[in-house]
Amino acid sequence: MRVIFIYGLPAVGKLTVARELAAATGYKLFHNHLAVDLLLSVFDFGTREFIELREQIWQSVFIRGARSGTSGLIFTFAPEATVRPNFVPDLLETLAREGAEVDLVELTCPLPELKRRMDSPSRHQHKKLTSVALFEQLQDGGTFDPFPMPRPRLSLDTSRHSSTEAAREIARVLGLRWST
Repeated sequence: MRVIFIYGLPAVGKLTVARELAAATGYKLFHNHLAVDLLLSVFDFGTREFIELREQIWQSVFIRGARSGTSGLIFTFAPEATVRPNFVPDLLETLAREGAEVDLVELTCPLPELKRRMDSPSRHQHKKLTSVALFEQLQDGGTFDPFPMPRPRLSLDTSRHSSTEAAREIARVLGLRWST
């Protein structure tokens, strides 16, 4: 299984780019908010139960995907303080044991653009962060301080590329077949 692990701050365009990439490559899309939204129906964000179950769900989906013969999976991820610092290295080690190949892709954009996007209608479909004031409060509190991520294969500024252009660049750099 090949995993395209797209990460970045909230509102950089991870899901938008991932949808374009999935549509053009046929890879399955595993949006991190599928687990987050499920767990928010029972647990408060950041509680011990929430954190443990979220990571178990994420890891279980990857393992089952690899074992079931899923050829390609795109995962969106927002590194932040409630994720255990060793989660990503542990996950990468697990995926390697399962024979999966992982490519990390970082999406960025300038803070003014990120804040402009924060309350876009598409962000309300999931229980995503939509308040600029709350984002600023979390940012000031260190929630998004540098998170220990391995070096990405590619880093793209989404303010300089449309979602289609960004997806095409990811496919080009990673050597993925583009079918549209």
